[in-house]
Amino acid sequence: MGRRTDAKQKMVQAAKQLIRQRGYGATAFSDVLELSGTSRGSVYFHFPGGKAQLGIEAAEAHAFEQVDIIDRAAGEASSAGRMIELYVDLGRDAMVAGGYGRGCGVAPLIVEGAAEDSAEIAETARRAFSEMTDRLAFHFVAFGVERAAARVLADAVIAGVQGAMITSRALKSPKPYESLRKVLVSHAAQVSSVRP
Repeated sequence: MGRRTDAKQKMVQAAKQLIRQRGYGATAFSDVLELSGTSRGSVYFHFPGGKAQLGIEAAEAHAFEQVDIIDRAAGEASSAGRMIELYVDLGRDAMVAGGYGRGCGVAPLIVEGAAEDSAEIAETARRAFSEMTDRLAFHFVAFGVERAAARVLADAVIAGVQGAMITSRALKSPKPYESLRKVLVSHAAQVSSVRP
């Protein structure tokens, strides 16, 4: 039983990586099998729902990973601004380390039209972005940002990081992340001065 779970986890992680690099449409089961080192029989056993199921589970894994990163950034921070610095810097550093070849594990499901073809994919994408935004807002409130302002700030962080990911990749430069960081940290300082 452990081996089956291990094979499935390897396939989900491989799919997440490939979707982040190539997109959903360009990620084939054969590529996932090759990267994960699993057998073709694993596909039918673990993913009876086919590629859509694999894409959903990869997106869920990406969202879980991002929430964990947000929590770690909050644990190391002393303010909303510092938390944003840590979170944006992690994204920037991963982009640079990956040779500007990384993207989001959820966005391709939306921009490539998979969410239009499947209500379940659409709901997974909505839930993934909501979980990340909710977690950011939760921590911003804990750092003293008023609830409504924390929500706006969290929305801006997620939207900004998505944009920085694309433009950084296109420009092969970390500058979009650095500009985003500067603007968001400045805004966080403004809204953090208003205590609930």
